[in-house]
Amino acid sequence: GRPLAVEVDRVTRGPAVDLVYATGFVEPVHPVSVSARVTAPVRAVLVREGDRVERGQALLQLEDEEQRGVLTQMQAQARGATLAEQRSTALYRQGWITRAAWDAAVAQGQAARAAQVAQAARVDQMVVRAGVPGVVLKRDVEPGDVVTPGKQLMQLGDPAEARVTATVDERDIPRVRAGQVALMSTDALPGRVIRARVIEVTPGGDPNQRAFRVRIGLTHADALPFGLTLEVNIVTRQRAGALLVPTGALAAAGQVWTIADGKAVKRTVRTGIQGADRAEILSGLAVGDMVIVNPPADLAGGDRVQSKKPGP
Repeated sequence: GRPLAVEVDRVTRGPAVDLVYATGFVEPVHPVSVSARVTAPVRAVLVREGDRVERGQALLQLEDEEQRGVLTQMQAQARGATLAEQRSTALYRQGWITRAAWDAAVAQGQAARAAQVAQAARVDQMVVRAGVPGVVLKRDVEPGDVVTPGKQLMQLGDPAEARVTATVDERDIPRVRAGQVALMSTDALPGRVIRARVIEVTPGGDPNQRAFRVRIGLTHADALPFGLTLEVNIVTRQRAGALLVPTGALAAAGQVWTIADGKAVKRTVRTGIQGADRAEILSGLAVGDMVIVNPPADLAGGDRVQSKKPGP
């Protein structure tokens, strides 16, 4: 006949926030892969990871003795063809050669000069240059390596243009959209909360991970290093002044146990936003109502109950 001791709490008002949890990492908005356009051994690597480079700056020097030798030969041929063209022009003007002979000399001179220009371009390809300004994020080449077209040698990125790519479970992705606030933190910066916004939800997911990628914008003021991992909470809904109860007070089928005249009474409620600790009540309760938290499995309507400790 003694009342059953239960844990109780009161219905209060406060902010209700619905969050989607994810993990992410910082990456450049426009990562650039650096590769060679020819197959050749590497003579020298001119930059290290973390170095800042400018557009057009030399990154690698490939072995180019053979190409330079060919260029020297073509330069000599171009000089000879140009001199022959000049002599033919003078003789043609004096009427000593035919128009056909002069046309042939002019064509040979133009072809020799074009071949020289083309070979100079091939020599220039033996120097691998940065296509964009930025920072060397990754270097996968050493002197003596043989590089081939298409093989990534380095990766560049601009720290002024960074973003966070987060992996969101496919069950949560319908709640995420561009423009929502994202609150991010990392163990590398204890106590700091980085506030940003979702800028893109990728239209295609990964069927193996059963997840989607979500892009979150960063400003230059955030100054986060590339590759830094972050815990991400995306705010999908929020409401101020909501009726709140402890999540442990919710029973199956949208019901809660309340106390009226010292007895347990089950009420049907309609819930809204549910967090880890608190849940929003849309109808069925009022501010100040006493609810039972983590009710005993054998609790029945009409049972006499009393609080383990007085409610607030």
